[in-house]
Amino acid sequence: MGLDAERRRVVTALQGWRAGGEPFAWRGHEIFARVDGTGAPLLLIHGFPTASYDWAPIVPALVGAGFQTITLDLIGFGFSAKPKSFDYSVMAYADLCAAFVAHRGISRLKVLAHDLGDTVAQELLARQRGGALPFTIERLCLLNGGLFPETHRARPVQKLLASRLGPLLAKRTTEARFAASMQRICARELAADETHAMWKLVTEHDGLAIMPALIRYMEERRVNRARWVGAIVDPQIPVRVIDGTDDPVSGAHMIARYRELVRDPDIVELDGVGHYPQVEAPARVSAPAIAFLTGAS
Repeated sequence: MGLDAERRRVVTALQGWRAGGEPFAWRGHEIFARVDGTGAPLLLIHGFPTASYDWAPIVPALVGAGFQTITLDLIGFGFSAKPKSFDYSVMAYADLCAAFVAHRGISRLKVLAHDLGDTVAQELLARQRGGALPFTIERLCLLNGGLFPETHRARPVQKLLASRLGPLLAKRTTEARFAASMQRICARELAADETHAMWKLVTEHDGLAIMPALIRYMEERRVNRARWVGAIVDPQIPVRVIDGTDDPVSGAHMIARYRELVRDPDIVELDGVGHYPQVEAPARVSAPAIAFLTGAS
């Protein structure tokens, strides 16, 4: 299949994903959300810099296992609004997730998160521990992410985006440079259609312009370390970490720190997998995730 054909297939797949969604009005902005299945509610929280489409490879397996998957593009990401003046923060993302869960009338659910989504989940868990969450998270499953700021090995491009040079870097980012950057954090070679889908989601609604604002979460992790690390060191609910160990950002070194801080850690290590396990090895992610989230193991 030629590159043009692959890109047309990506556009069709993204259009299909979008067509299956529903708009959700939040703080005057339109948020893209999608609900699949009719079973037990499962909130999926995506990472930076992509969107809920990251979950597309494993949604069928999750729905087939009896879950109702609830996905949304966080504000500033994917098909959701990307206002240039918004105060992007983990707290705001947590507010958005909580608002959508309330909109759905859900009182109890499970959560599966990745990357930045892990931090959002940590904030939701911290709120639950403090009695400030209007619903109950019963189980939490985390994929590769910066659970501990001291083990998060930000890539050079992330550091530049977070610096004063961020706006200039974002303006000069091309699809080829973006694809190469994403490939460096994945263990298997990503297909052209996979990176093209990521690029389309990042650039939707002039998304490159706000990339420096979106990456502020790295500093937030340092500022809120006690709150967010405390939430997973003493979670008070079952937590499983499924981690691609070949991830240079949050792989084996993050798992080593997790074992140091968490008593009786529940960890599934995926050798030969990088930062995007649900994209790189969906079957190897969905099986242990489903087993944990259903309480089978």
